[in-house]
This record gives sequence, C-alpha cells and structure tokens, in this order.
Amino acid sequence: MHASNHVCRFLSAIGFCLTATLAQAAGLRSIDIPADASSPAIHGVVWYPCPEKPGELRVGDYVLSGVEDCPLAGNHLPLIADSHGQGATLFVNHDTAETLADNGFIVAAINHPGDTAQDRSRSDDLSVLVERPTDIKRLIDFMIGSSPFAASIDQDRIGFFGYSRGGYTGLVLIGANPDWAGEASKYCQQRQLVLCQQIVDRKYPSQPLAHDPRIKAAVIVDPLASFFSAESLAPIKVPVQLWASERGGFGVLLHDIAALDANLPAKHEYHVVPNAGHLAFGLCPPALVKERPELCVDAPGFDRVAFHAEFNADVLAFFRKWLGRPAK
Repeated sequence: MHASNHVCRFLSAIGFCLTATLAQAAGLRSIDIPADASSPAIHGVVWYPCPEKPGELRVGDYVLSGVEDCPLAGNHLPLIADSHGQGATLFVNHDTAETLADNGFIVAAINHPGDTAQDRSRSDDLSVLVERPTDIKRLIDFMIGSSPFAASIDQDRIGFFGYSRGGYTGLVLIGANPDWAGEASKYCQQRQLVLCQQIVDRKYPSQPLAHDPRIKAAVIVDPLASFFSAESLAPIKVPVQLWASERGGFGVLLHDIAALDANLPAKHEYHVVPNAGHLAFGLCPPALVKERPELCVDAPGFDRVAFHAEFNADVLAFFRKWLGRPAK
C-alpha cells in the first residue's frame, strides 16, 4: 500500500486525518497490530529519531513536530511503550514522545480498543482494566517482532510511559496485581460506576493479568492507584518515576498516589506537581481549548506549557539513566 494511503487509512480509523497536502508524517509513522484469536486489531503511531530539522504536522486537532519522509536515524535504540488514559487518545502526550524521539528513543503509542476518545464502548467495563496490560504486551511483541522498527530496537532497553489509567496499566505490566477484593472494593463502595458495580458484585477476573519482564524502567503519571495494596505492589522490582498532581481529579487522588509512593518496594522517584490538576499532564491543542475549555483551564498561577518543558526533561533524564547504553 502506498505510504500516504496507509497513513490516511490509519488516522481515519482513529478519528483523525492528515491535511491533504501531507503525504506521510515522517517521524510519526502509523502501525497496525493484527487481531488474533482472542484480541482485536490495535492501531498506533511511532515517534522515532530523525536526522533532519522538525517541521509542523497537523493531525486533526493536534499540531505535531516531525519531518515528512524522514528516515530512521540510529540502531540499537531503546523503546518506550506508551499508554493513554481513560477515553483519551494516543496523541495526548505527543510532546513527551517528541522529546524522547529527538533524543534517541523510539516511542510507540496505541489507542486501547474500546477505551479511546473515538470508541468508549468499554471504557466503563472492568474488562478494559484486564485487557489494557495485554494491549501493551502485544505492542511490544509487535515492535520487536514484525514491525519495520524491529531491527533497530535494543530488546534489552525497553521502558514504559503511562498516564492516568495508563499508569494503572504500567503498574500491572511491571508486576503489580490489583487487589480486587480488598482495596478496589473499598474504593468502589462510594462510587456509582458500572466498573465499580462489577467489583462490588465480585465479578472481577480470576485469570492473572499480563506482566512483562521486558520492561526495565517505567514512568507512571498520576495513575489510578487505589486498586493496589502494599502486598499487591511487592513484586515490582524495576525503577519507577512516579508523578502526582497536587489537586488530582477524575477519580485520581493525591492521597492514593502518596500511599503508592510509600508502598512501592523498588527504587523510585516521586514528584508531586504543586497546584496542578490531573489534566495538566496533557497539552491542549488550540481546537480543544475552544471546544472543551474546561479540560484546558488550570488553577491560577499554574503554567501548563512551562511545566511540560520541565516534565519532559525529567522524563528524558530518567529514561537516559536507566535505559542508557550499557558500558562496554
């Protein structure tokens, strides 16, 4: 298939399309993970190092940084798998992905089936919390297996970035098991959610959730943390950079993330962002500012753009520390 048709088909499938003048978003290449017997097809994008100066790419509401028809620069590169929040999109942390790609990382992000801005059909169902870690495991399988990037990835240097429900996803992937009968049930006693009713009714999964020991370091951003007990976090061994917004929101509470910090057994950093709400970790494109201003307004005195410059630098420094080239 011609590259421009492939990109447009991919972006149309997730509710976006490139402007007609753009043939291919180099540095932002689409990927398609085929369905298998038990799981649906997954669509994603990959940011990767490029030897040319970035240009401006418009994808739906988003303004991205990249270069048309840019070749991949480098080999034996570290891979970061990226997981978005509930009902969001793989572009929500695009500036972080761009920063990592500009500094030698391959970043692969997906839209979790049934839990995206374009398809919320299962956002409120407990099955999504079971399947999200499997989605990322399939992404890593694809990236190091049959993807066009496979030969350029160092399989010993794989990391994870997850925001909100994506943070929950990452905690499971690096070894945690939700405490459905304990902490999750307590959290759900006061919440009128379909997902919570399933937990209260003890309809939670009996099968083990997917863990992935290939992940060597994880950035966990304002996660849904209330489903984990100290015991359920005990298996985590990899370094973690944990972020929390002081004001929280959307079911994320600073108290719960502080408990996660206290209970994480592995080496980790803990950053609380003063005066930030939960949505501060995503940048708002201009169209979203107009359409959904409530998602883009911060507390007085909080500068989201300035914060992102610091945040991206800290995320980059963390991954460089733990996924840098080993000494020869």
